[in-house]
Amino acid sequence: MTAPSPSVVASSWAPRTLSLLRIVAAALYLSHGTAKLFAIPALMPNHATVPVMSWLGLAGLIETIGGTLLLLGLFTRAAAFITSGEMAVAYFVAHAPGGFWPVVNKGEVAVLYCFIWLFISTAGPGAWSLDAMRGRSTR
Repeated sequence: MTAPSPSVVASSWAPRTLSLLRIVAAALYLSHGTAKLFAIPALMPNHATVPVMSWLGLAGLIETIGGTLLLLGLFTRAAAFITSGEMAVAYFVAHAPGGFWPVVNKGEVAVLYCFIWLFISTAGPGAWSLDAMRGRSTR
């Protein structure tokens, strides 16, 4: 009997590593929302929370609610699509005016979140998710 090829082993792990990407990125993303709204886990640079009825408050709500859904893998595709759009808007409103290159305008994190969530919105939540437990497509 021959051992499975590395590509077969790697592809069998793909749904689980997709879940790991979603879970880790969502936990980090969620912390941006909770910092804006509740000063948890850390204070914002101005040492205050943002008003909920403001653009930053709306961003905090999307990051907190969307981040929670993404962390759990619940309504993953819709949550990822909305959060991807939020990050695209955040980049063009807050970062792009500071220069063309993300390394110059400090927009790398917004760009990465935007494309991670865009990928998750098309790839699905992976194997470890509430969507998978509910019988929704994991891919």
